Amino acid sequence: MANFGSSLPCTFLLLCFISGGTLKLVDGQAPGQGAWCIAKPSTPDDLLTANLNYACGVVDCSSTQEGGPCFLPPTMVNHASVAMNLYYQDQGRHTWNCDFNGTAVVAVTDPSYGTCTFPFKQTL
Repeated sequence: MANFGSSLPCTFLLLCFISGGTLKLVDGQAPGQGAWCIAKPSTPDDLLTANLNYACGVVDCSSTQEGGPCFLPPTMVNHASVAMNLYYQDQGRHTWNCDFNGTAVVAVTDPSYGTCTFPFKQTL
């Protein structure tokens, strides 16, 4: 009869490597490591518009207005991403503040580009 007890740790490690390694918790980011909320690119414009309107009712979205640093490109996914991130940062960077009915995702790579800066607030 085979003894599978000694192969269990190896199986666990193999599963970790196959699944992409360890998971990183957004609310528990290491100091200096960021988390930004962005819109899923496949989200329909009507849902992005609702997200934009909701977020901009709470935070200042003037950076997405014409002449602002995040106006270009003038796409709904870009403007919504900026607004959703502003909301996420303002509300404390909790996972539930980057849900937007399943139309958002937390990125650990800074999505800033050109003169458009996606703010990041370090939590204590």
